[in-house]
Amino acid sequence: MTHGAGAPPTVTRRGEERPRPAGLKTAAHDARPLAALAVVFTLAQLFLIRPTLGLGWDEIVYTSQVTTHHPAAFFSAPRSRGVSLLVAPVASWSDSTALLRIYLALLSGLGLYLALRVWRGLFPTRVLVVAGAFFASLWMTLFYGPQAMPNYWVAVGALIAVGAFLRHREDPSSAGMLWAVVAGAALMAWMRPTDAVYVTIPLLVLAAVRRRPRLLAAVVGGLLAGGVPWVIEAYASYGGLSERLAEASRIQGGLGLHMAVDDQLRSLGGRALCRPCTGEMPHPVITLWWFVLPVLAVLGLVVAVRAGRALRTAVPLACAVTAALPYLFTIAYAAPRFLQPAYALLAIPVADALWHLVTAPRGRWRTVLRTVVAVGLAGHLVVQVTVAVHTADRSAASREDWARTAEGLHRLGVTPPCLITGHESIPIGYYTGCSSGATAGNNENMTAEEIRRTAGRVPVAEITRVGSRPNAYARTWPVHRVEDYDIRLAPAPDAPRE
Repeated sequence: MTHGAGAPPTVTRRGEERPRPAGLKTAAHDARPLAALAVVFTLAQLFLIRPTLGLGWDEIVYTSQVTTHHPAAFFSAPRSRGVSLLVAPVASWSDSTALLRIYLALLSGLGLYLALRVWRGLFPTRVLVVAGAFFASLWMTLFYGPQAMPNYWVAVGALIAVGAFLRHREDPSSAGMLWAVVAGAALMAWMRPTDAVYVTIPLLVLAAVRRRPRLLAAVVGGLLAGGVPWVIEAYASYGGLSERLAEASRIQGGLGLHMAVDDQLRSLGGRALCRPCTGEMPHPVITLWWFVLPVLAVLGLVVAVRAGRALRTAVPLACAVTAALPYLFTIAYAAPRFLQPAYALLAIPVADALWHLVTAPRGRWRTVLRTVVAVGLAGHLVVQVTVAVHTADRSAASREDWARTAEGLHRLGVTPPCLITGHESIPIGYYTGCSSGATAGNNENMTAEEIRRTAGRVPVAEITRVGSRPNAYARTWPVHRVEDYDIRLAPAPDAPRE
């Protein structure tokens, strides 16, 4: 029957449902496993790391820039304002750490979901689920997901930018993917501009060589959108871009040729910052996955080449390498979170390789390989969860120590407005509700004369380890013992407190 202008309207009987386009059904179905993974990841963060975990040193610096409940801590040259803006929706009006943790856990779960969705069409959903599960189960991902730190978000931005780059390259009509490239690159640069540049080097080279001006403009535009504020701040606060980069290099120990591979290995046992990185290596069971990872990534590339889709695997591999190189060979210390973008990008070819191992062989080899992969993944999960819990417990203990020291300072009469100087002045100052000051070191922001003048208006305390020598301006101040610290209090100000 022909349906023309005069044809009667089609009537749908009660209980019947109009069929939906097959493409929409398939897209919705493919997204469900990714959404389920994101939910599990979010819940795992809240259960294993716990929302009650106090803020760490770097978190305090970032969060204090936007909260009205604490003075802003010194903001050093290597840092970027991205994390501060990320936490502002909560930290700007609430000082609840638990609320901030829950907000960040939910946000990190959403970020993982969106990043993996970008890769649909490039790899089967099952590969993306395994890739996401591998990255999400790493102890540093679980630990830093609900924290106010930049590296996880660089990893999310890297997944979005690289995946969208490949999607648009295969389908130039997909304008949405072009904007996703911009968003991913901007997110990375917003969080850590230098990391964003390293991650995108292969994308820039590929776009230039293959003469893809729109993709090249998208990557560059995203980097500029996220990085220009950092550059502007360099001229406004540090004397220029080269001066800020030089200061950032000094704070990081002097960037150059350094072998930090062994430092990264030492940090895998749960050391949030390995500086100086000394001591024994973790048990081989803890570090085994680190050696297996590149082998599986190369296998994933071999599989992709044989399947005629090499570029989809080679590009994330190349971006992972350029993301990791600076932290393996140019700095003299390590932190596991530095390599999160590399791990996120490597997860794609690794997952592809794992699926090849459990599906490609036939006969008895299939059973053997499936057993090996299953046992390996189960052991890997146990190790990662164990290290994550251990790291969270150890971090909680150190942050509770800061809180107890703050309580001791309050009992001594050091209450806001006030100033803390000396050992760990930034975290202890934050927990006390005071400003923090330093006359030397990476966080230098005051002179001794400025500290003396401040002591004439508000309470000032100098903190040292028990028996350690204080700064010259505090040597004559009365000493009090609080926890494992010597607290020297400046003489009571003559003028009324502000």
